[in-house]
Amino acid sequence: MASRRLDKVNELMKREIGSFVQKEFDWPGTIVSILDVEITEDLKEGRVWVGVVGRMSPVQVIEKLTRNKGVIQNAVSKRVILRNTPRLTFKHDDSAKRGVDLVNLLDDIDKNLPKADPLPPGEHDPEL
Repeated sequence: MASRRLDKVNELMKREIGSFVQKEFDWPGTIVSILDVEITEDLKEGRVWVGVVGRMSPVQVIEKLTRNKGVIQNAVSKRVILRNTPRLTFKHDDSAKRGVDLVNLLDDIDKNLPKADPLPPGEHDPEL
C-alpha cells in the first residue's frame, strides 16, 4: 500500500517540478524534461531524473537546477502538501539522447541498405 502511495507522490512531484521548470526557467535551444522522480519512503529526499537535448550541456542544466533547488522545492511544496518537503537532487538521464541516437542510426541504416525492387501487384515473395 505504501508503494502505491509513493508512486502517486512521485508522479505528482514529477508533474509539478516539470511544470515549474518549464515555466520559470529559460533553456535557450534546449529541451529539458523531468523524466522521473524517486522520493524516499520517509519523504525526506528526492532524486529528480532530467533529460536534456539541445545546445546546453547536461552539466549546465543540472548545475542551474541545483543552484535553484531551494526555489523549486519551495514552489513545489506550495502545490504538493506533504508532511516533509523532500530535499531534491537532480541527476542527468541520458535515455532521451540515446533514443535520438538510435533513431538516427536506424535512419542511416535505412538510407544505406540496397532497395529491393517492389513485386508486381498480386505476386508474393517465394521465400515467405
